[in-house]
Amino acid sequence: MEAQAVLRPAGHRALVWRERPATAGAAVLVLHGGQENGLRGPGTPNLPGQRMRPFARAVERVTAGREVAVGVVRYRCRGWNGDRADAARDAAAALQELAEELGPVPTVLVGHSMGGRAALAAGGHPCVAGVVALAPWCPAGEPYAHLGGRRVVVLHGDRDRVTAPDDTVRFAALARSAGARTAGYLVAGSGHAMLRRATAWHRATAALTAGLLGLRGLPEDVSAALALDGPGPEGLRLPL
Repeated sequence: MEAQAVLRPAGHRALVWRERPATAGAAVLVLHGGQENGLRGPGTPNLPGQRMRPFARAVERVTAGREVAVGVVRYRCRGWNGDRADAARDAAAALQELAEELGPVPTVLVGHSMGGRAALAAGGHPCVAGVVALAPWCPAGEPYAHLGGRRVVVLHGDRDRVTAPDDTVRFAALARSAGARTAGYLVAGSGHAMLRRATAWHRATAALTAGLLGLRGLPEDVSAALALDGPGPEGLRLPL
């Protein structure tokens, strides 16, 4: 979804900053989950949004002092809503707002569930240097060609009963066939809410985000997987 094609509803700001250095040279956007359908705004309290706060804090800790802006994407609707793809449109709008405010700084998208789907859908934006998708919703037929040239790391719990780990592996392999650099962790003993082994999820996400921004080295197994070519599943079931 190209930035110039985004239509922003009057009065809606999709980007909300958590950390905004005066001179930011990079950025991270966090996207929470939602549901398949729902035209109302996110609930109060916004439980999917609250679940992503520890991830945002972990990213802020690992990027502290490095001139990295950290923001969250604010959805108009709580659902994806079929062809409307509302969350993806909001992600694209937030990226457009980011580019207008900071310039074309390298940006990593961190999204969970529906937010992972939105992050992957918006991953072709010129600012996006990489995507970290957590238990993403990857239905059959989802576009992937726009991720060519991007680095994409997916993490999925092996006990997830909401979104399927096999769908994530299939999508990542297809994206690799289109030129994306992909790697994937299978988180043993964890489900969709990422509550079991939560600390491992938070730490891994922060480390991967910093690595994709070039602030630190990526783990060797991830670097090896990102270097692979072709559509196969190699490097997409790394143990975490």
